[in-house]
Amino acid sequence: MASTLPETGFLRLKQIIGDPKAVPATAPLIPVKKSCWWAGVKSGKFPQPVKLGPRVTVWRVEDIRKLIATA
Repeated sequence: MASTLPETGFLRLKQIIGDPKAVPATAPLIPVKKSCWWAGVKSGKFPQPVKLGPRVTVWRVEDIRKLIATA
């Protein structure tokens, strides 16, 4: 899974936890629900997001790679 990620850049939440309603469906990198993800971000279990704008929240690919490697 992590090998399909780019070396650097950003990921939106639906790219991380998947989106079964998308066409084609997006497979999850980390199979958790949205509420569980945000609880993990708040507790420090998951990486902190980066705000690119008022309605755009992303995570660094490097942080997601590190999270997958430690799981």
